[in-house]
Amino acid sequence: YTSHSYTPVREIAETQKQSAATGIIYGLALGYLSCIIPVICLGVTILVAHTLCGMFGVALGALGMLGTMTMGLTIDAYGPISDNAGGIAEMAGLPETVRGLTDCLDAAGNTTAAIGKGFAIGSAALVSLALFGAFTVRAKVTTVDILNPWVFTGLLFGAMMPYAFAAWTMKSVGEAANDMVKECLAQFPKIMGPEKMAPDYERCIRISTEASLREMLAPGALVILSPLVAGMGFGKNCCAGLLSGSLVSSVQLAISMSNTGGAWDNSKKYISAGGLGKEYVKGSEAHKNSVTGDTVGDPLKDTSGPALNIVMKLT
Repeated sequence: YTSHSYTPVREIAETQKQSAATGIIYGLALGYLSCIIPVICLGVTILVAHTLCGMFGVALGALGMLGTMTMGLTIDAYGPISDNAGGIAEMAGLPETVRGLTDCLDAAGNTTAAIGKGFAIGSAALVSLALFGAFTVRAKVTTVDILNPWVFTGLLFGAMMPYAFAAWTMKSVGEAANDMVKECLAQFPKIMGPEKMAPDYERCIRISTEASLREMLAPGALVILSPLVAGMGFGKNCCAGLLSGSLVSSVQLAISMSNTGGAWDNSKKYISAGGLGKEYVKGSEAHKNSVTGDTVGDPLKDTSGPALNIVMKLT
């Protein structure tokens, strides 16, 4: 779903000949479709593990997936390294062929990153289910009955939480990016003008790091406080509904966000490399449309999608 060697990403690239909007529509559809196979695999894994060994089997399944963590971290780090190499090549004014090679590496990195995120989401879901089993034992919750109004209310609120979390994190990226653009626009005239001012890199880094710390307070509080408020204020059944709702909703949203963002990014790489033909390379209208898709996809695949693992594990 994220490699431009296959049909889904190429379909997005084709639609970006017309407009950015059609590319975004196809990208969102691709992300939702990409949930089907992973969810079936997770469901089968949980059924088999629980049938053979109960909740202990589910916990073992989670440990098995976490056992591949070293490989997951390796393939996850590959993408940013390639991306930064391309950025350095462009800033250093190296030949276009070098940038072409780094773009190929970056495209492969987006695919490996999507695989790594998939493993992380799957293991987070299994860990969360094992922790939920521990909660039901300690709280003496024998059944989670959705016909119980408290359970169903908690279920609705739990299913809403990943959307609120994702919205806050995406908005935070937008606000930080806006501050960064303002700072760059303020610095550029002085750097290029008669003043010949040296670039103030430290201020740009400060904007980014301060925003990343400040903007995480509200999403962090949502994840930590929601189960406490539900449990202490409305009872253990409401809390059980909240936990199960957030788990189920987070899995779907995290997978779709990660794959949608990766597909948009690789669609741009495919167009840049001349996949649609010489008339649609860098600088063409199709390429500009793909840049719009990539800009929308970055907070999805790099911020909100991976961050939903935290919602799964901590709630």
